[in-house]
Amino acid sequence: MSEQSTIHYERTSPQVAKVTFANPPVNLIVGETVLRLIQIVEELATDPDIQVVVFDSATPDFFYNHFDLAAADFPAPEDEHAVPAWTNLVLALSKAPYITIAAIRGRTRGGGNELALALDLRYASREKAIFGQPEVGSGLLPGGGGTERLPRAIGRDRALEAILTSDDYDADTAERWGWTTRTLPDSELDAFVDTIVRRLASFDRTSLASAKAQINRASLPPDADLIAAYGEFAHSLTLPGFLARAAGTQAIVEQAGIDFEYRLGHYIGAANRGW
Repeated sequence: MSEQSTIHYERTSPQVAKVTFANPPVNLIVGETVLRLIQIVEELATDPDIQVVVFDSATPDFFYNHFDLAAADFPAPEDEHAVPAWTNLVLALSKAPYITIAAIRGRTRGGGNELALALDLRYASREKAIFGQPEVGSGLLPGGGGTERLPRAIGRDRALEAILTSDDYDADTAERWGWTTRTLPDSELDAFVDTIVRRLASFDRTSLASAKAQINRASLPPDADLIAAYGEFAHSLTLPGFLARAAGTQAIVEQAGIDFEYRLGHYIGAANRGW
């Protein structure tokens, strides 16, 4: 793995691995993030021992944030019929023959929220976790499963509010709505996740994977819906609504600095009140 990778992978035991994201200062997802995660997921797919994979962040105040659209380095499908790399990743995580757990501290938005929704269990810091799907407020559409998974998790009306307003939601609201599996005091988060990990790692691997597959049959959206959503996201990048807002957003970013990412929901609302 390159020293410059945004992803650190650690095998803590034969049954358990940890994937830590670090792209300071605000953990934007870039193409390398996606490619490295795909590589890890593909390697683990045939691993005979792995049972639990934990995802966390090494960047204070941010878990997995939204895509870095300015980087423009996301891997494109080799042909028009290929599944986009990001869609392939979130689909593979949901169907992986092991249990995936998010230990969420900090802002979790856009593609980062869609990645978290693709994981099996989401445990969040009450004081530090914040969630959002900010695309619509920027003239875009979610493209990584947000519009497919979030309604199944929190209901149609709450998903409409979250996605249409593009606002930020605190961890208590996220837990109450079903956006997270459980929200805990920050001081208790790591110990709780460790307890869950040890418990699952002690169980029979085949039973865990089979039970997950059964629940998947009852709960996951069709693959085709996620593939279509990514195409609609990519198309929205070319539409006047996004292009017109991009310049105004850049001006706000230059004025607000890093606070733009800390209070993204606020700034999106403030920017669009001027339209």
